[in-house]
Amino acid sequence: MAKQLKLQGVLLLLLISLSSLCLNFHCSRAEIIFEERFEDGWKSRWVTSDWKRSEGKAGYFKHAAGKWHGDPDDKGIQTSSDAKHFAISAKIPEFTNKNRTLVLQYSVRFEQEIECGGGYIKFMSGFVNQKKFSGDTPYSLMFGPDICGTDTKKLHVILSYQGQNYPIKKDLQCETDKLTHFYTFILRPDATYCVLVDNRERDSGSMYTDWDILPPRKIKDVDAKKPADWDLREYIDDHNDIKPEGYDSIPKEIPDPKAKKPADWDEDESGLWRAPKVPNPAYKGPWRRKRVKNPNYKGKWKTPWIDNPEFEDDPDLYVLKPIKYVGIEVWQVKAGSVFDNILICDDPEYAKQVVEEVFANREAEKEAFEEAEKRRKAQEEEEAQRAREEGEKRRRERGHDRRYRDRHRDKYRRHRDWDDYDHDEL
Repeated sequence: MAKQLKLQGVLLLLLISLSSLCLNFHCSRAEIIFEERFEDGWKSRWVTSDWKRSEGKAGYFKHAAGKWHGDPDDKGIQTSSDAKHFAISAKIPEFTNKNRTLVLQYSVRFEQEIECGGGYIKFMSGFVNQKKFSGDTPYSLMFGPDICGTDTKKLHVILSYQGQNYPIKKDLQCETDKLTHFYTFILRPDATYCVLVDNRERDSGSMYTDWDILPPRKIKDVDAKKPADWDLREYIDDHNDIKPEGYDSIPKEIPDPKAKKPADWDEDESGLWRAPKVPNPAYKGPWRRKRVKNPNYKGKWKTPWIDNPEFEDDPDLYVLKPIKYVGIEVWQVKAGSVFDNILICDDPEYAKQVVEEVFANREAEKEAFEEAEKRRKAQEEEEAQRAREEGEKRRRERGHDRRYRDRHRDKYRRHRDWDDYDHDEL
């Protein structure tokens, strides 16, 4: 018995060692190119742009966890001035996504009533003067939400190809509540992609079809014409169906068999009594042959697709220019967005683990938000009550002033009337 327990313990240790070895092997294969949690030392990696500074239109990012959070020590960078432009960037180890999967991920929380503004990030190539980083700085990829009013709730995925920007053709929607959300973009060497929000797939497809970067592989043959013998009839008459003998002699109406001649019917005055007509249940209308499936039916004719002579494949379509910088460049009517957890790697599983790790405090964040909402609503009600009381006070004061003016006017009138009486006596 003791030997059996000892053997089981050895096997358990062996399984744990193998699991750890597999995990370490997986992590060693995955390359984390850049990861920013905005912990100590983050300022040494990020450069705030002077763009719009001389015009007084530049805002600042502050290092903060925000008004509600799952962990007070988990801080990001938060936009802090209304109606301003924000621009900040970090230089990262230059890398290329050629022959490997590219994973871009970050989180953003709109604590404010944003009204109109962006929450996206940009990835730049080549040399960027970070102190002059602006909305005009070329980028290789722009990804993330853009909100304006109730109509625009767009999730941008804009790719640059040969110096031109191409937005995704699909209408992707972003989240608009005030909680933290993760946005993930995965691009694979076969030019397929996937967009995830909070680890859930929002959309997927191919660069060949979802961006107008290259002409389509296939086009409709505009010269094609429907063949003359193309049979569009799905059903046809059954020529083996024969009309029953006597079918045409069945009357449409017949005398009502339930009708009875009234007892007081006078044939001398009213003539011969005849039963009223009623629809004949045996009458089935004009005879028509039964309809059967047409064996020659070919379906609705469609214009055939042919190879597009203008299509020229680019096997490196998915390859972005080597990425060297990551930046946040947005304009917001109302500030208060918290950016955090920026990740660039080649392993979707690691990105998924990061989301799960942060969302371990998801319920705490929701509770903090709900408490903040209660305080906000209580404060609004208190301010509304104070405004009502002030309004009532002003109305009472106006009423007092009006009564005082009325009494003064009446006194003046009485005095004037006495003066007129005195003059009349004289």
